Amino acid sequence: MTLLALIRHGPTTWNVEKRAQGRTDIPLSPEGRRAVETWQAPDALTDLAIFASPLSRTQETARILFGRATPEPRLIEMAWGEWEGRTISELRTTLGAAMTENEAQGFDFRPDGGESPRNVLDRVQPWIDEVAEAGDDVVAVTHLGVIRVVMATAHNWDMLGKPPVKIRPATAQLFDIAPGTIRVRQMNIPLRADK
Repeated sequence: MTLLALIRHGPTTWNVEKRAQGRTDIPLSPEGRRAVETWQAPDALTDLAIFASPLSRTQETARILFGRATPEPRLIEMAWGEWEGRTISELRTTLGAAMTENEAQGFDFRPDGGESPRNVLDRVQPWIDEVAEAGDDVVAVTHLGVIRVVMATAHNWDMLGKPPVKIRPATAQLFDIAPGTIRVRQMNIPLRADK
């Protein structure tokens, strides 16, 4: 099987404020940039092909960590449509029962004017299959929404209830892939140079 390593971008101001970023091109914050400068990828990943979402926060994370990245549009974050810039707690307060019903859809949860996790999988799976068919191990610097969808698929999790694994910041998630197949190899490998 082929190795797919997924790394989430470094922190932004909207991450700290718990705002849904989606496709909004929020850059790394100064603190986020300094944090990524302390990261160190495992040696086994440094010579692999590096792909990244086209958004600046992922491109900059990849450049700091690996010195390079090929933009891959299919790795872009889940679109949150009209809800970008808002917090989940704000949405729950203002939308009430409609938000509760939407969240109960799990893999089919959809922000107004945005994508569902299932839409994200439909977008990302063909790229994963292409990587698997090529047979070359790769690293992708991407977004939490994309990583959660890949992890959910590997665990056959419907995105309802507690996730099987909490994806931690400043970590790499390793998956074994084949066309149509995603399996967890190892989760939450620390990227901190001091670990």
